[in-house]
Amino acid sequence: MGWGRCSAEPRAAPGAAAAPAAEGRAGSRAADKGAARREDSAGDGDGMSAADPSPAAGAAPDSDPGRAAVASAYQRFEPRAYLRNNYAPPRGDLSSPDGVGPWKLRCLAQTFATGEVSGHSLIDIGSGPTIYQLLSACTHFEDITLTDFLEVNRQELGLWLREEPGAFNWSTYSQHVCLIEGKGESWQEKERQLRAKVKRVLPIDVHQPQPLGAGSLAPLPADALVSTFCLEAVSPDLPSFQRALDHITTLLRPGGHLVLIGALEESWYLAGEARLVVVPVCKEEVMEALVRSGYEVRDLRTYVMPACLQTGVDDVKGIFFAWAQKKAGV
Repeated sequence: MGWGRCSAEPRAAPGAAAAPAAEGRAGSRAADKGAARREDSAGDGDGMSAADPSPAAGAAPDSDPGRAAVASAYQRFEPRAYLRNNYAPPRGDLSSPDGVGPWKLRCLAQTFATGEVSGHSLIDIGSGPTIYQLLSACTHFEDITLTDFLEVNRQELGLWLREEPGAFNWSTYSQHVCLIEGKGESWQEKERQLRAKVKRVLPIDVHQPQPLGAGSLAPLPADALVSTFCLEAVSPDLPSFQRALDHITTLLRPGGHLVLIGALEESWYLAGEARLVVVPVCKEEVMEALVRSGYEVRDLRTYVMPACLQTGVDDVKGIFFAWAQKKAGV
């Protein structure tokens, strides 16, 4: 996710991961100069300065006022507030099969269970402070890269990867994934596997033509990309959303797969003191953007946010799940 919620570029008022009031909103924000050239290893968290005001991976400062405003707003992003709003009850209650959390985890588990989305390397675009989106994916890849625009999100990821006291507890999500996958795997084994597969945590700016910067430590092109609640949350408008999608697509090999989750018709969300703007998108606009970026859309599903999960932390109307394959020659 780009900034706060997703590793991408700043938006003229987006939230780091226009995540539908449920999970997602990881952010991938710009890094200090040259940060893209250095690996924020899983062992030591991230590698950007606390301010992290510049675009990313050493890119020149963003001259677009809309994206600059988004980047500025994300400096107030509070990962723990975001996690409380979206991953603790009621939205984090996984006991009801009709809840948003179970829906997302089910979409992910079913897609990766096909065996088609697999390979050596996977990049999570705009991870934000979350890891749930990779619990089903980690079985199918050997090298996973987490990314985010914000240092605070990369730090939060580092806490979980190192199993440090105070890290956010994802065990409920891990248990649920093991249950729906039905392989007899324990949640502890699932988390150990994911930690072992994550090789690096890097800064990213989806608004740059080279989102990871020149000389990235991530293996490129990747066999697959995952991105949750990022692109719409860091884009000031639909054309910016399209360009961000084009940019991350350059990181993917022809024939590779993109798994994309995002918010539908959301215009803002809260993360502590930060009120972040999101570009509202509908299912048809997501489909059109994927086709324009050179994808064959394999699956596109939507979820309507029930009234009981409309908790006042955003105005999200629903969530989309897309599985798309990059066409040869793109």
